[in-house]
Amino acid sequence: MARILITSALPYINGVKHLGNLAGSMLPADVYARFMRLSGHDVLAICATDEHGTPAELAAAAAGQDVRTYCDEQHEIQKSIGEQFALSWDYFGRTSSKQNAELTQHFAETLEANGLIAEVVEQQVYSIDDERFLPDRYVEGTCPNCGFEKARGDQCDNCGKLLDPIELIEPYSAVSGSKNLEVRDTRHLQLKQTAMEERIRAWVDAADGWPQFAKSIAYKWLDEGLRDRTITRDLKWGVPVTKKGQPREGFEDKVFYVWFDAPIGYISATREWAEKSGGDWESWWRTDKGADDVRYVQFMGKDNVAFHTVSFPATLLGSEEPWKTVDALKAFNWLTWYGGKFSTSNKRGVFMDQALELLPSDYWRWYLTAYGPEGSDAQFTWDHFQASVNTDLANVLGNMVNRVLKFATSRFDGVVPDGGETGEHEAWLASEVETRLKAIASHYEAMEFRKAAAETRALWAAGNEYLTRAEPWAHFKTDKDKAAMGVRTGINLIALAAIVAQPVIPAAAKTVLDAIGVPEDRRTWPTGSGAALLDALPRGLQFSVPDVLFAKIEDDQVAEWVERFGGAE
Repeated sequence: MARILITSALPYINGVKHLGNLAGSMLPADVYARFMRLSGHDVLAICATDEHGTPAELAAAAAGQDVRTYCDEQHEIQKSIGEQFALSWDYFGRTSSKQNAELTQHFAETLEANGLIAEVVEQQVYSIDDERFLPDRYVEGTCPNCGFEKARGDQCDNCGKLLDPIELIEPYSAVSGSKNLEVRDTRHLQLKQTAMEERIRAWVDAADGWPQFAKSIAYKWLDEGLRDRTITRDLKWGVPVTKKGQPREGFEDKVFYVWFDAPIGYISATREWAEKSGGDWESWWRTDKGADDVRYVQFMGKDNVAFHTVSFPATLLGSEEPWKTVDALKAFNWLTWYGGKFSTSNKRGVFMDQALELLPSDYWRWYLTAYGPEGSDAQFTWDHFQASVNTDLANVLGNMVNRVLKFATSRFDGVVPDGGETGEHEAWLASEVETRLKAIASHYEAMEFRKAAAETRALWAAGNEYLTRAEPWAHFKTDKDKAAMGVRTGINLIALAAIVAQPVIPAAAKTVLDAIGVPEDRRTWPTGSGAALLDALPRGLQFSVPDVLFAKIEDDQVAEWVERFGGAE
């Protein structure tokens, strides 16, 4: 049994997240956590809301709330929606917690003691009309490198170049659109990433649990040359800046930059979990307290990779303290909305709460896992969504469950029948089961979720193929034992299919396993020979027929959704 720590990119507090956010971090983290628990490992899955920064202040103002009240409310909303999507976090914390404030201040002071924090005077954009300094992401303009007209002050989304706001051509406030800007001096703290460049590169070089996609992003930043990054902001909402445990002189109206404190939130949320559950957070995060045997796995979209492969490691390694760093970093591309970006700020696409109004969570979980943005961008369209879930869930899985259990109820009194001997069809299916189970487990262990889903679908399809070959309904009148053999094998396969589907479609899997009467302690990841697995249920076991697992999505539903949410644009 291994100890596995799992974190996913923290969802930002400014409203319910869209399906792209779900597909790019939170859902694959959950699928992986569920598989590892089923496989008998000790798993701790941690997430939290990312609550600091200018967007939180602006969202609160737009809602007519003070920022603390707004964040309190939005945290509960996001937690509830995540639970409705069956995201099985062990704990869902907050970066506005006292634990995160304490750890953020600790790291900053430790880094400064190690000579990695410098106090500098910077030039920063000030919006006269907004009466505020503008954080880098709230200054937009034309990229001086590629000419992209909507580059942000920290990075150009078109060419990927890191920027400073003052480098932008014809800058304007993203808050108000005002071009009435000026550059003012302001005092800030900088993390001296330049001093850590060689160490970070060596750490990335040594990483062997990352897909090449994640490494390439890290190397791009390193090859361009690291820059010292400002870790404070002229804001009131955030972690106060301290020195030796006291408010830092001259920084009373400043807080730590959200991108400095947010990743520390993984640690602080674990500490929150420990304080509420009686667990030991240090045994998961400090290698001198037991974390040397932990495998730490991170999940995130590609826009978060650079900060997690450069800036956060610089914080951990630069502290010179025995903190656990990531072992495997799984990065995802974009889920696009008809080829364009999902957008929280622009309300573009389907959001998690809206998705649940349309269909149960398993529909979305399956689609976003089986056809998600793994390896390359994936385009969401209503037509593809409809065709995929109708085929995979309704026709392949649902059909198998329905045809076997209904027939067994009408012909064998709703119990797993006895009688009959295995033959060539059962031998073929046993071989298929062994092949598919091995492949599914291997893909999950490698965090290849689309491949794992494809093999899961192939196992379901093998069940339908077996029923076509065995034809128990055709043999019932002439050879009841042969029919019993086919039905018994079919029911066992349904149980097996549901067990291996638990990571992706947990609600439907539970419905099937409850209906068949599989005990909770027999729902772990299946091991053993295919023949044994296909004869695991006791003869005479009573079962029931569940309601339709997955109703087909009809054309008129799709037409309604296109009208509501849009389609090809």
